[in-house]
Amino acid sequence: MAKAVQKITLSASRDIPFNRLVLSQSNVRRLKAGVSVEDLAEDIARRGLLQSLNVRPVLDAEGAETGQFEIPAGGRRFRALERLVKQKRLSKTAPIPCIVRDPETEVSAAEDSLAENVQRVSLHPLDQFRAFKALRDQGAGEEEIAARFFVPPAVVKQRLRLASVSEKLLGIYAEDGMTLEQLMAFTVTSDGARQEQVWEALQQPYNKEPYLIRRQLTESAVRASDRRSRFVGLDAYEAAGGVLLRDLFEEDGGGWLQDVALLDRLATEKLAAEAEKIAAEGWKWIEVAVDFRYGHAQHLPRLDGVVVELTPDEQVTFDALTAEQVKLESEYEGADELRDEVDARLGEIEEALAAFDSRPVRYEPTEIARAGVFVSIDADGHLAADRGYVRSEDEPKQVGSEDLQEGETGGADETAFATPAQRTVITIGGDQPEDDGDDDTIKPLPERLVSELTAHRTLALRDAVANNPQVALTALLHKLCLDTFQHSAPGACLEASVRHVFFPAQAVDLKDSPSAKAVADRHEAWKAELPKDHALWDWLAALDDGRRAALLAHCVSFGVNALYEKGDRYGGPGVSAHGVQQRIAQADRLARAVHLDMVEAGWRPTVDNYLGRVTKPRILEAVREAKGDQALQLIDHLKKAEMAKEAERLLDGTGWLPDPLRLADSANMSDTPAESAEELPAFLADGEGHDSLTDEAEPPAIAAE
Repeated sequence: MAKAVQKITLSASRDIPFNRLVLSQSNVRRLKAGVSVEDLAEDIARRGLLQSLNVRPVLDAEGAETGQFEIPAGGRRFRALERLVKQKRLSKTAPIPCIVRDPETEVSAAEDSLAENVQRVSLHPLDQFRAFKALRDQGAGEEEIAARFFVPPAVVKQRLRLASVSEKLLGIYAEDGMTLEQLMAFTVTSDGARQEQVWEALQQPYNKEPYLIRRQLTESAVRASDRRSRFVGLDAYEAAGGVLLRDLFEEDGGGWLQDVALLDRLATEKLAAEAEKIAAEGWKWIEVAVDFRYGHAQHLPRLDGVVVELTPDEQVTFDALTAEQVKLESEYEGADELRDEVDARLGEIEEALAAFDSRPVRYEPTEIARAGVFVSIDADGHLAADRGYVRSEDEPKQVGSEDLQEGETGGADETAFATPAQRTVITIGGDQPEDDGDDDTIKPLPERLVSELTAHRTLALRDAVANNPQVALTALLHKLCLDTFQHSAPGACLEASVRHVFFPAQAVDLKDSPSAKAVADRHEAWKAELPKDHALWDWLAALDDGRRAALLAHCVSFGVNALYEKGDRYGGPGVSAHGVQQRIAQADRLARAVHLDMVEAGWRPTVDNYLGRVTKPRILEAVREAKGDQALQLIDHLKKAEMAKEAERLLDGTGWLPDPLRLADSANMSDTPAESAEELPAFLADGEGHDSLTDEAEPPAIAAE
């Protein structure tokens, strides 16, 4: 006969006056956690008590009930009720819903307290997201929802953003198919279709890290820190209908601008409007571009203008700001940390004083009429207007007596200026970087890419030579001795004329490199010191040996040419293939002499400057060299675009360099390469054919004087 199932008897519930309740010492909760007692009291005042207290009768020494009840489970609720009583918002005798446990039960009060807390299951995050969304749909604002549940408004914004992710992905998250961190990464965009597309693309790769999700969702967007974004302004971009992607869960630096075409149009339009204002000054031409190539104006002479002096009012303001800055700095000189208001004020003063340093320059009207302006955006997102450049065709022409008409007077040394009254010619444009196709075999590096890489190296080498006068002198003497005693052929590394060597092929980041900035800063510093032509000789003669050597090193450095270019094998006017080899060999010797390290010079592999320009085998080769074979498992299954981006992350900080940027083995170098070595450098001779980025012939790498 089957044994009857024993029925369960639940504890009875009853209302007990508050003043007959006391806390039990058996309550296991000792530490504060979760919603504070103050917030819970406010919630009870608004909503009432949602959960009864668990109580037991207090017995006297004989085991009889005293009429008091202790609370082993529900202590926080009791304290919240107690707070309301003290605030006289709840009566001392108010009936409190309680579950009364039998004092004879075998289960202890401490066990009841522990069970209530341990067996409590927190709400699934997705349920909370959807509950917040339901409240918002009912008309509650984010601030109101935050106040109701005692959380910061930012938390509500985050939860609502999570609830807006694609329903398909929310379903996957609900089934534990993705982590909360991955779900958070998808909130960067509100495009559900794009979210699902990225998730599908991540099913094959091994790596599904949140950062990779964010990267793929924003790969076609532009960061808010981009110079174009800062120039246009986020408000103007959004007012024009642009979409701004934000990450509410991590620092996003202001977000990403999704509509790049719109951003480029707004930037160009704003630059064009600024160019129209500048045209009113009377310039002959204005070139407008978001970004100009490095050295774009190096071959153009510049007008000598006069810096406009401060007005009396400006001088008073300048002196007052300087005095205030000195006073604040002296007062807080020994302080470990500045007060926020003092730090903010010093920042305002520095910004105001910096504005005084950028004084406008005044030019003669007749000179303005033959010169032009380059209008672009600087690295900080501000308008950059470089005035006063003169093209060769606009240089003043010498007028001889035979050119004078009857009745005119003049001499052969008179100068005629062409100052036609015409509208300023404004040209808008800019260079766009070229891209490379995908391939599955290791071929020679594209010639244009090698030219770009060696342009980086040439610039870094110039900077290093300029900082090593002894090597600069040796290089100069070496070249002069070759010319004088050995009749060296064309193709030397050092153009001792000295002619400036320009870069026909260059990456878009060249002019922002540390080497470029160092060279430019040093050049401007020397230029500011040099007197005009008639006083230059005496000024140079008065220099001490150290400064004379430093100036010589700087001048010599501009003749450094470590560029690769396609050599002429048929005796044409350009440098021969043998000459290119000789140049690279001498450049390596020079680089070793100045201890050039391209990693220390600031170069690192990125998608734009290398990884996106070579084939997949080249990318894998780079990662293998830097990180080992195991790292290849992270990227070898990816498409080329994703592989290049992931390789950039893996190579960051490793110090890896492509062949054209490495120092050659000194044991294999000699002053005079063998005549039989008419082959291309090693980094171009590791495959078949020539993988060029363009079918057009490259221009010579050495510019005319």
